[in-house]
Amino acid sequence: MTMVRVCGLTDLKDDVPTGFEVDSVPVVLVRQGEQVYALADVCSHAEIALSEGEVTRKGLECWLHGSCFDLATGAPSAPPASEPVDTYAVTTDGDDVYVDPSIVTNRSS
Repeated sequence: MTMVRVCGLTDLKDDVPTGFEVDSVPVVLVRQGEQVYALADVCSHAEIALSEGEVTRKGLECWLHGSCFDLATGAPSAPPASEPVDTYAVTTDGDDVYVDPSIVTNRSS
């Protein structure tokens, strides 16, 4: 798979999770300044869309049970989740944001 243009950088608001479907993979993007993070849009604890949650000082928080995930690594930073969520290769080119959901960046394969 290759990088797919998902949206414009200006379409993302700082610290507001936004869900997308990228090649049939649910992905949530979070912008912090010029940095954009791409994570699986499914909580590893309860299979709830993380794009419906919010960004806190602990990371991306699932609205249902309060599990939090580190934006860069997908690692759980607050229970009840104990398993990480996948993070994906993401890049920006000018105003364009590209994601490749076939490249999982937080585990070796």
